[in-house]
Amino acid sequence: MNLYELIKSNLIIRDAAQVVTCSGFTGKRGKEMSDLHVIENGTVIVTNGVISHVLKQGEAIPVDEKQYKVIDARGKALLPGFVDPHTHFVFGGYREEEFSWRMRGDSYMDIMNRGGGIVNTTQATRNSSFDSLYDAAKKRLDAMMQLGITTVEGKSGYGLDKETELMQLRVMKQLDADHPMDIAITFMGAHATPAEWKGKEDEFIDFNIEEIFPIVADEKLAEFIDIFTEKNVFDIEQSRRYLLAGKKLGFKLKIHADEIVQLGGAELAAEVGCISADHLLQASDEGIKSMAESGVVATLLPLTAFSLRENYARGREMIDNNCIVALATDINPGSSFTSSVPLLFALACIHMRLSPEEAVTAFTINSAAAIGRADKIGSIDVGKQADMVLLQFPSYKFLPYHVGMNIVDTVIKKGVSYKSEFVRID
Repeated sequence: MNLYELIKSNLIIRDAAQVVTCSGFTGKRGKEMSDLHVIENGTVIVTNGVISHVLKQGEAIPVDEKQYKVIDARGKALLPGFVDPHTHFVFGGYREEEFSWRMRGDSYMDIMNRGGGIVNTTQATRNSSFDSLYDAAKKRLDAMMQLGITTVEGKSGYGLDKETELMQLRVMKQLDADHPMDIAITFMGAHATPAEWKGKEDEFIDFNIEEIFPIVADEKLAEFIDIFTEKNVFDIEQSRRYLLAGKKLGFKLKIHADEIVQLGGAELAAEVGCISADHLLQASDEGIKSMAESGVVATLLPLTAFSLRENYARGREMIDNNCIVALATDINPGSSFTSSVPLLFALACIHMRLSPEEAVTAFTINSAAAIGRADKIGSIDVGKQADMVLLQFPSYKFLPYHVGMNIVDTVIKKGVSYKSEFVRID
């Protein structure tokens, strides 16, 4: 390694107005979510892409500065890189017409039942090539990184056949290798029932378990599996069978739970040992209690509720009942065609009644926990991968306060720094 290559991933971020460490190696629950472990006028040192020192004001720099790139962070807040633990960023086509239908009063399920929604995107995705899906998804990752997201979870689920589902997973695997962003990959073959399987939902579940699960496992194309557990989509028993079959093959489990109706998805998540249960707009009191007791991460998607004009998930109650609460964008072509981190923070605080501190925890260490990576990312701790975000302002409180505005100055990924315009700083 030459000196230039070394310095690229060696950084001294000096004299940040705040170093918001979110310190920890597991998800945080209840009152823990309010403690961000902020260091005023702190300095962080990155060595070979890993956080090597977190210094308080006045502590001496214990390394040879000639071997490091120095970033003057005075007047700026430094946070862990944001982790987005629920997205559908690989898809073909768009559904702008359906947005108009929703604005005139059509419900999400009404649109889905008449061939819109997920099934609409399925056709467009099946008609897409690997290269076209790759190129479009890469642009979305670029945009997300400019907003401070450094790790993202991505789901398949728009193929609903063997060939296209595998292609979506392979696109993400290739992007994980090519793009600075880290991608946690989820197979979601049970996202909806395609037209050719309508009325044969049990057989479709069997098809996923018998025909696709083994390929995904053998080729290591995904770390997680997910299912849309919902009335008129997949019921509790079908979901249990799908999830347990995946668990037997070594997949970690996720679930789209209690989004439209209260079906018991949160309770099922606790029963089968899901790492997270997502959406949860209609989660019951018992479901919230079950998630808290079992350690299932409650991943909330305020941008989706906003786009669908639905009531928001009960984030305040979940935290008060000792849940581990995470946030995610849910970027997808239908119900949340946005990866707006600024709007995410505003909605979480204003409508879900999270404090700014809880929202930051939810989109860093807890969202890392929602993808099983809280030991590696999600906080500014010695030994963790150097994924960080430098804001234009001196406090993390500007994230929900400066509503809808991107206030990211610099993104640091594995010790390499990028301006918010996604230009690498060499």
